[in-house]
Amino acid sequence: MRVAAPMAVAAGLALLGAFPPYGLWPLAPLGVALLAAATHRRRLRAGAGLGFLTGVALFAPLLSWTNLHTGYLPWVLLSLLQAGYLALLGAAGAYVSPLVDRLRWSWPAVTGVLWVGQEALRDRTPFGGFPWGRLAFSQGDSPLLRLAAWGGAPLVTFAVALTGGLLVAALWRPWGGRRRWWVPVAGLSAGAVAVPVVGLLVPVAAVGGGDAVTVAIVQGNVPRLGLDFNAQRQAVLNNHVDATIELAGQVAVGVRPRPDLVVWPENSSDIDPLRDTDAGARISQAADAVGAPVLVGAVLRGPGDGQVRNAGILWRPGSGPDLAQLYTKRHPVPFAEYVPMRDLARMVSKQVDRVRADFVPGSEPGVLDSGAAVLGDVICFEVAYDEVVRDTVTGGAQLLVVQTNNATFDVAEARQQLAMVRLRAVEHGRPALMASTVGVSGFVAPDGRVSDATGFNTRAVVVRQLRLDDGRTLATRVGLWPEVALAALAVAALAGAVVLRRRHHGG
Repeated sequence: MRVAAPMAVAAGLALLGAFPPYGLWPLAPLGVALLAAATHRRRLRAGAGLGFLTGVALFAPLLSWTNLHTGYLPWVLLSLLQAGYLALLGAAGAYVSPLVDRLRWSWPAVTGVLWVGQEALRDRTPFGGFPWGRLAFSQGDSPLLRLAAWGGAPLVTFAVALTGGLLVAALWRPWGGRRRWWVPVAGLSAGAVAVPVVGLLVPVAAVGGGDAVTVAIVQGNVPRLGLDFNAQRQAVLNNHVDATIELAGQVAVGVRPRPDLVVWPENSSDIDPLRDTDAGARISQAADAVGAPVLVGAVLRGPGDGQVRNAGILWRPGSGPDLAQLYTKRHPVPFAEYVPMRDLARMVSKQVDRVRADFVPGSEPGVLDSGAAVLGDVICFEVAYDEVVRDTVTGGAQLLVVQTNNATFDVAEARQQLAMVRLRAVEHGRPALMASTVGVSGFVAPDGRVSDATGFNTRAVVVRQLRLDDGRTLATRVGLWPEVALAALAVAALAGAVVLRRRHHGG
């Protein structure tokens, strides 16, 4: 354990380095390899402990943005919870050791499916899961990102972990006892190089193949960062209105092209514009000035007492809110937008009472028809959930739109989120954009390239012409099945290990 424990910590730090803001994507398979080597042939409890060390080394710094304005407790609890899933992975890696020792060439594939199985569980439990830190989201600049067009985030995660498994199998010391030890080492090493090369062979389009549409992102900024964002709601709304009116002036003198659509971020109007006539009038002023529909991120009161909705609503020039084109966030964040088991949670921390009103989830995908384009609207963390994004595309979305508010976090969180948008654009072959209150905002091409990315904690307006697309990638068509198949193989690997262990014990 004197060597294994440092290896486990190094694994977590290598994985951390693969994610934004560092973005050193080759470190992800290295981290996978280090964890696989550390847990191999360990007892179940030792494997779990080593996996937990890796999880803490990864998630504590990766999620450090959660403690900027809420104190240490939410950050510590969330990091430990996520580390617990890597503890399960470490235990699984230790448990399958007899299987991969007997079938050495299976080690890379088993490593890959175990990672997919772990992420499938973590993405769904508890309270709907928390997919932050999936291996796939670390591959924004990697050739492996292109595999998302074939099998979404699960296939990218599998490819990263498979590469790591090839590395550990190639370097594992027992090969040295063979006369021709260099044959398996060379073969496995070549495989580790070949997996990313395969990614380069996946065809992805640089631009959409449909009609052109001009889109503006308005990043109005906030007076100050932090949890008192809600106390600044009139100022935030005014910032977005004023920036849009300035854009209209630039359009009028020919400095900027006239947009077909303007996108405001999540929480750009925390004053319910459907009930507050002054807020509604201000938004109408902006939409009328620019002469284009504005997708507004709004907090709407109701439907019941003590309930609110996090929504995107199209506000049309001349006519105001189009209630037929309204999306309510389907996956509100537990303990941030609603509090499960509030009485029990209050016993842990009274900070949960900062969430005064529970956000009610919507039931329909965010498919909104602006006239110029059919939008696939998802709000903030929803971009991390496979099915939430896919449902908009299968519902007819031609352009993916992520409305988000990063004012309570930092630039690292914003860049991690933008990496998710990149994967979604490739996965579904769609142009995409992220609109944030404070940054980072920007456009993403269907091949994952980012354009016009804004700075953080600044006011900015970016305008770009995009080509829409309404085709379907293989990943869009097959949906959940790659993850189901890979997770089933993980279960099969564990079952195979059970059989071998029983035979050994019986002998």
